[in-house]
Amino acid sequence: MSTIHVLANAGVPMIFLALPPMVVLLIPVILIEFIVFRKTVTNQTTRQKIIGLSIANSFSTFIGWPVAWALLVALQMVTGGGDHGLDSPIGIILSVTHQAPWLGTYESDLDWMIPAAMTVLLIPFYFVSVYSERWVLTKLWKKSDNSEIFSFSWRSHLYSYVFLLLVVTVYGMILITQK
Repeated sequence: MSTIHVLANAGVPMIFLALPPMVVLLIPVILIEFIVFRKTVTNQTTRQKIIGLSIANSFSTFIGWPVAWALLVALQMVTGGGDHGLDSPIGIILSVTHQAPWLGTYESDLDWMIPAAMTVLLIPFYFVSVYSERWVLTKLWKKSDNSEIFSFSWRSHLYSYVFLLLVVTVYGMILITQK
């Protein structure tokens, strides 16, 4: 019995599927952000930049994402759970978007719904990462110009989240072709 089949009986809490790969992808994300960042903040050494980015990314991954996910699950529950059915294109879009934090029990459709939900979750997680990492970096680098950190945060996350979107897309293609 597959993991997806077992999880489908109670729905799929996406944080448990999204967080493990994001932990694995921390190093490439930090490297992408460092490449974008290396010339932005001028009064930090390379070592300070790598350490700061590592701490900031760890903070957003282990604290920011789970807190955001919990808030999204609460919002999903307060707004009715999000079962709009899969009978029409609008129902499909609404179901996957509304249920992105915790997918319903659509066992036969999870192969495409999981990557679709991960893609939807990348949007709020992007903003969580931008703001939480920016906050961490301003605390770590008190001598740095905050406007440099703010500018960097938006730009670097754009690149790292395009990378994450590509990973989710490849994952989705693998899931769909294995069906």
